Amino acid sequence: MRILAVVWDIDDTIFDHSGAERRAALEYLTARGLLGRYASPEAAAEHWHAVSEEYVDRYLAGEFTFLAQRRERARALAGRPLTDAEADVWMAGYLAAYRRHWRVFPDVVPALDGLTPARRHGLLSNNSAPHQEEKLRAIGVHDRFEALVCSEELGIAKPAAGAFHAACAALGLPPERVAYVGDRPDTDAAGADAAGLTGIWLDRPGAARAAGSAAPAVRRITSPGQLGPLLGTLEP
Repeated sequence: MRILAVVWDIDDTIFDHSGAERRAALEYLTARGLLGRYASPEAAAEHWHAVSEEYVDRYLAGEFTFLAQRRERARALAGRPLTDAEADVWMAGYLAAYRRHWRVFPDVVPALDGLTPARRHGLLSNNSAPHQEEKLRAIGVHDRFEALVCSEELGIAKPAAGAFHAACAALGLPPERVAYVGDRPDTDAAGADAAGLTGIWLDRPGAARAAGSAAPAVRRITSPGQLGPLLGTLEP
């Protein structure tokens, strides 16, 4: 059956979140005189990423609201108690640095050009819609996508089948007509497969991997430019 649309993940799929996070974290820790707490800049960046992943995962599990996880993350990264107002100011300083480093991956726009108009495009993200819309506009790709579905507004997150089905519904297509592309083999590719879509793992060279984790057996590409040929092999 012909695949009519591609739904994309955002962070570390079309938007270089990890690169922006690393550069912003080092900039912010340096500005606040905190970089010296770490053995090296790499150790600082790894700690920042690990703490961020922990609190985002706890938010996705329903333990925190989006705002609450930001405040708890600020306290953990600052290494001291903070009031809500202080945590908001602390995180706002980091987010200002983070925005300065926002970039689209250079291979994304050529891939979208090659896939359009034969395929339609949407987005599904475990995040909040206002935050993701701001990113998409800043990096110049907002208008390339017909729909944006986010877990904060939806009330469920990937890999739940309902999240993938909501993205398909936003495009008015059944799951079997939709491919989903994301940077995580389990949450994105395997989750999409289980929901009846065609799940595809975008395994960018040099991307961080969870320690000790084994990737499930899923379709894999290393660049968005490989997506069109792969979809061609899957269709009669």
